[in-house]
Amino acid sequence: MSDSKSIFDIAKKANVSIATVSRVINGQKGYSEKTKQKVMDAVKECGYRPNANAVRLRTCKSFCIGVLVPDITNEFFAKIVRELENFFIGLKYTLIICDSNEDIEKENLQINKLLNLDIDGIIYISGQEQLGNIKKISSIPVVYIDRRPQNANVLIRSDNERGGYLAVRELINDGCKKIIIARDPRNVSTIIERKNGYLRALSESAIPFNADMEVICRPDYDSAKKMIENLISEQGCYFDGIFCTCDMMALGVLNGLTDMQYKVPEDVKIVGFDNISISKFCSPPMTTVSQDTKLIAQNAGRVLLKEIETGVPAQTEIKIPVELKVRKTTSKK
Repeated sequence: MSDSKSIFDIAKKANVSIATVSRVINGQKGYSEKTKQKVMDAVKECGYRPNANAVRLRTCKSFCIGVLVPDITNEFFAKIVRELENFFIGLKYTLIICDSNEDIEKENLQINKLLNLDIDGIIYISGQEQLGNIKKISSIPVVYIDRRPQNANVLIRSDNERGGYLAVRELINDGCKKIIIARDPRNVSTIIERKNGYLRALSESAIPFNADMEVICRPDYDSAKKMIENLISEQGCYFDGIFCTCDMMALGVLNGLTDMQYKVPEDVKIVGFDNISISKFCSPPMTTVSQDTKLIAQNAGRVLLKEIETGVPAQTEIKIPVELKVRKTTSKK
């Protein structure tokens, strides 16, 4: 069934003109709510779907958005993708999801693939400190989420510095004096900002920082568990609090300490970051910093759509508040 014939059938069923059907389908004005409802009921009954090529020619849009994430198996990124889908689905946009697997070469390949698909814009979570393909990307609207490449114009991110500060203030308020930070080895902006919050909290309480207080490992459960077991085997448990820059690291640290017969929170207190689902259900439940993935996605969607619709390049940074979720790894109550 052709596009024009489908519209004719809808007009006949709704007892309105073809022009009215076209205005309703394309979101234009010039009809009542009653007429709109009649047309939409007829659309549903006819099973009408507009021809994608016809829409593209008429609007100069593909109604496709590229989304590039570093690791789709990471719950934080997966939540953002889900919220982006919730935001765009009502606006008739299709998302094309690409995963770079934290690999810069693959990330560049994925970006080139998206650009070749004639998409309207990109929502981009990058693993690079400075983008090498910025000239190609600048040809279409791009909004960056979470991490800040040096040459990014639009960034939607959590208040990571505040999150690191809140995490370490919680440890200090619970009596910790020797607090280590277990962090991702990469110098991406999120990790740098969380460490800055950690340092600010130490400084406010006149707790000195030295190299022994910073331990580095990959941001996954197995690496963190092995790291904490090796650290204690080599240097003993010289700390009473740990701030981990992601929850999977915190969970590895928690179970590593438990296996070595240390009690949490009695011997060592722990705070993570991200508030992934397992942080509520591990034993004991994890104190962590929660990021508002819904608000991040909604802001990214709005900024991107505005640039797509107006053609005016955006230049903005939006910082999304974070919240400390206090659970049993910092409190005996």
